[in-house]
Amino acid sequence: MTNMPYRSLRSVKFILPALTEATSPYWRPIKYSLFPPLGLATLAAYLDPDLEISLQDEHVEKLDLNDEPDLVIIQVYITNAYRAYQIADHYRARGSYVLLGGLHVTSLPDEAAPHADTIFIGPGEHTFPQFLKDLAAGAPHPRYESSVRTLEGLPPIRRDLIQRHRYLVPNSIVVSRGCPHHCTFCYKDGFFEGGRSFYTQVVDDALAEIARLPGRHLYFLDDHLLGNSRFARDLFRGMKGMGRIFQGAATVDSILRDDVIEEAAEAGLRSLFIGFETLSTRSLEGAGKRQNLGRSYREVVRRLDSLGIMINGSFVFGLDGDDRDVFARTVDWAVEVGITTATFHILTPYPGTQLFTDMAGQDRIVTRNWDLYDTRNVVYRPTSLSPEKLKRGYDWAYREFYRWRNIFGAASAHKSTKHRAKHFFYSAGWKKFERAWDLAIRIKQLSQMRPLLEAVLAPVPTSAADRSASVAGLTASEASEKSGKYVESVG
Repeated sequence: MTNMPYRSLRSVKFILPALTEATSPYWRPIKYSLFPPLGLATLAAYLDPDLEISLQDEHVEKLDLNDEPDLVIIQVYITNAYRAYQIADHYRARGSYVLLGGLHVTSLPDEAAPHADTIFIGPGEHTFPQFLKDLAAGAPHPRYESSVRTLEGLPPIRRDLIQRHRYLVPNSIVVSRGCPHHCTFCYKDGFFEGGRSFYTQVVDDALAEIARLPGRHLYFLDDHLLGNSRFARDLFRGMKGMGRIFQGAATVDSILRDDVIEEAAEAGLRSLFIGFETLSTRSLEGAGKRQNLGRSYREVVRRLDSLGIMINGSFVFGLDGDDRDVFARTVDWAVEVGITTATFHILTPYPGTQLFTDMAGQDRIVTRNWDLYDTRNVVYRPTSLSPEKLKRGYDWAYREFYRWRNIFGAASAHKSTKHRAKHFFYSAGWKKFERAWDLAIRIKQLSQMRPLLEAVLAPVPTSAADRSASVAGLTASEASEKSGKYVESVG
């Protein structure tokens, strides 16, 4: 039963429910204490600041469920979906008007709708203000679907609602939406249907948001920070002189296509998440990962290494064609070339993706228990590995890559002694000091760890000769000449 809409709001509550995997052996408190719920804080900026507004992230604090806010807004993604529905049902029973939005709601709106008074499909920067107008008029719609794709004119994010001391990286920022590429397994691809799949802020607005952030360290949560070369170049040039150090994500092809990565390094880029995904050309083609085809992974690593930029490499196991040797090949290569940190995943067919549609049509989906869709469990029938071998191989890869000998081995791959030291401390600090992270979180001193992070990310001086040689050796023509030699032959 739909609750009556409030013509005059008094209190609004934003909630990010905890992942239901919190009881699993893979739960890492530090992993879920990295970034605040920026999307919810963005929507809060559209509300009257005189309202009573709260924002709670269940990953870092216990939820207060005894209140009775007029409006409750809950962000839903796949592994927190059941918990999100439970919270939504609780507040609806108490008379609150409940909104649900996020990746999972966009993927499965009919599943989410019974738990909400209104659902949002796609990004909410323009549908949420319309909802507020409709709510004030007493006639909100049960469903809002985004079709406008622009970030111009957004109000400043309500960062005052974020409890900075609870996060290692409170200075997270997003200056674009979506990705220009369309991989078949990408969970976010369907979120931006109905309009442009990739769009950016105005550069001056992005720089103004950066200038408002205290401290030195930033983390760009954009799916592809280099997705628009002109925007990225102007952004990095505007950041020069700000004294920032930052991290972000980009694709293999964007590192090699021009000199924007140099501009990023000069502006303070010190660590980059890159989706290598697989060392197999056939698997890349099957996953629609065209931006990696014909690109030399080794050249990517060499270029970033010459700029003092550490790499968090992402790899997916279980793609069609993967065999039992894929785990050792991947780990051996990552250690050999000096990948700083590695994020391994079991291929997961998220609802709303082409991969899910294809596997469902082939009757390969073995469970729709969304709690298991965490890239750590096998939820489909692989073609060349048993589910048990895929799971064991995935677990082995994580253990093997982060063994002390491999941390030392990967660090030694760098030419610069200082880069070797930074690699060692960053990699070991992320995986080998779990108890220290847990203690800092429990005693609410996580913010005291930020200076250590900044120290590890500080720039590694490189000589002009080294950088010139690197740029000269990475021209587009050389990358083209080497295409086809690399992906199948590494490892």
